[in-house]
Amino acid sequence: MSTKIITLQDVTFTYAIEDKNVRPAVNNVSYSIQAGEWVAIVGHNGSGKSTLARLMNGLLFPQTGSVRIFGEKLNEHNLWETRSKMGMVFQNPDNQFVGATVQDDVAFALENNGIPFEEMVERVEASLVKVKMSEFMNSEPHHLSGGQKQRVAIAGAIALQPKILLLDEATSMLDPQGREEVLATVRQLKEETDLTVISITHDLEEALLADRIIMMNHGEKYAEGTPEEIFQKGQELVDLGLDLPFAMNISRLLRLQGISLVADHMSEEELVNDLWTSHFNK
Repeated sequence: MSTKIITLQDVTFTYAIEDKNVRPAVNNVSYSIQAGEWVAIVGHNGSGKSTLARLMNGLLFPQTGSVRIFGEKLNEHNLWETRSKMGMVFQNPDNQFVGATVQDDVAFALENNGIPFEEMVERVEASLVKVKMSEFMNSEPHHLSGGQKQRVAIAGAIALQPKILLLDEATSMLDPQGREEVLATVRQLKEETDLTVISITHDLEEALLADRIIMMNHGEKYAEGTPEEIFQKGQELVDLGLDLPFAMNISRLLRLQGISLVADHMSEEELVNDLWTSHFNK
C-alpha cells in the first residue's frame, strides 16, 4: 500500500500578511505525495510553485493549514530532523558549491552531519558513481559544465541518503545537453532506489517525466493528474503562460498543414512513429 510522504492540507501563505490587499502567494492548497512517486509542480512565474517548495522544506511555515512530512506536522521542533531526510537541488549550480574540489563539496554536508570519516569517503565515492561524475572527483567545480555541476549537486544531496529529492528549477539555467544529463540522472536514481522526487518547474518537457503533475495558477491549485491528463488541456496551458512540449507544438503545426495525426503527441518518438506508420510506411 502506498504511503503518503508529504501532505499539504488547506495551506495558505502570504508574504505581506499585514497588507490585506496582497493576494496570497499560496491560497488554500491541498495535495499529497506518495513515497516513491515523481511529482512535478508546474506553473508560470508567480504561480506559487516556488513558495510551495519553501513550505515543503520548512523555509516558510503556512499562516493557515498544515504541512506534514513523514506523517508529522512540520514545525520548528522537528524541522532539522525532517530536512536531514530531504535533498535539495536549486536553480543556480554555481551558488551551491562550497568545496575546493568535487569530492570536498559532496562531503561538506556529510561532515556537518557528523558522518564518520570512513563512511563519508564511501558515500562520496558511491554518490559520484551514481551520477557518473567519479572521474571528476578531484576537479575544481568551476571547471565543470552546467550539467556536470548540477549532477555534483545531486550527488551531494543523495550522499545524505534522503527519502525525498526536491529539485527547485534545477534545470532552468542549463543548455539542452546539461538539462538532459540532469534529468537522465534523476530518472535513473528513481528507478534504482525508493527515492521520492519533487520537481518544481515551468518546463513542461521536464514535467513529462513525472508520474503526476500539480499545476498552479495565481497561488491556487489549478489542475492535478497524470501528464496525459494535464496535456489534454492543450491551448489552455498556453493561455496560462506555459510552453507546450516540442512534439505537441510540431503536432499542432502539422495538423494546420493538413497532415493527419492520431493525436497531439507528447514525445518526439510518438510523433515520429505516427508519421512513419500513417504517411511513409505504406
